[in-house]
Amino acid sequence: MSTKTNNWLIGAVIGAGILGAVTTFRKNARRFDFAGKVVLITGGSRGLGLVLARELASEGARIAICARNTEELERAEKELQATGAEVYASVCDVRDQTAAERLIGEVSARFGNIDVLINNAGVIQVGPLEEQTQKDFEDALAIHFWAPFYMIQAVLPQMRERGAGRIVNVSSIGGKVAVPHLAPYCASKFALVGLSNALRAELAKDNIFVTTICPGLMRTGSHVNAEFKGQNEKEFAWFSIGNALPFSSVSAESAARQIIKAVERGDAEKIISIQAQTLAKMNALLPETTAEITALINEILPAAGGIGKRLLKGKDSDSWISPSVLTALADNQISKNNEDSAETSK
Repeated sequence: MSTKTNNWLIGAVIGAGILGAVTTFRKNARRFDFAGKVVLITGGSRGLGLVLARELASEGARIAICARNTEELERAEKELQATGAEVYASVCDVRDQTAAERLIGEVSARFGNIDVLINNAGVIQVGPLEEQTQKDFEDALAIHFWAPFYMIQAVLPQMRERGAGRIVNVSSIGGKVAVPHLAPYCASKFALVGLSNALRAELAKDNIFVTTICPGLMRTGSHVNAEFKGQNEKEFAWFSIGNALPFSSVSAESAARQIIKAVERGDAEKIISIQAQTLAKMNALLPETTAEITALINEILPAAGGIGKRLLKGKDSDSWISPSVLTALADNQISKNNEDSAETSK
């Protein structure tokens, strides 16, 4: 090996070591403690949002939650308050920019500055592309892209003013890899990932750290509030079973703890579950192979038909196979995580 090559290799190793040391130093410098901090969670009345609120309350955070359904919001508020947490709950449709701005004002008036914004509210529409409509795509973008955008726009001035803040955007593995029968969901979650990554790059100079969360399947109990089209009973069956089996999904508590750790560290991105991480890496390294596999999966999913373009929730799409022993782990979370109500959050 030539002296020139040796020098190049030594330089590369030294450079990598310096870069690693600088990265570690910067990460340690921005570590975050939730105790006493104000955290606003959209879609916080049930599912992952409620589990996050529980975990953060145990860390000593002051919690603000919002949702569209008054009854489920009151139940969540009472549950959190019973643990001794300081909680503010507000009925709000964050798809409405005026309502989003009003919510930021309410929480700021109640607690002072908002330290952490978690954009978690969402919907899932499941069905073949033939049954999806333009409105389905518009609805998905409204809650997964425009709602986080409105919330971020409203909270940024106060975060910039004090030179500190954390923003968490809960996307999905469906925002990294397109999944058949989830076209509106994936399109909107891809949009959220793009927005989140762009904000990460531009807001770091203001000491505002944006973390993109991309979970795989989680056992939150939210499958009963997902929306199904086409052959809705079959669509619900495959979705709910995948959402429940231990080798294809993670518990909501595990997901929430991983999210909190990522925010504490100020991570740029967290993909939750080994399965989701593997899929994301495969798509990045072998996009053609991944596309072929997802096309094959689409071949075995239910065809168009059934209720067509109508939407029915999972709770209205039962069949002999779901609910069953195959979905028990997820079904056990329905009441626990306040998912047995009328509205869809996440």
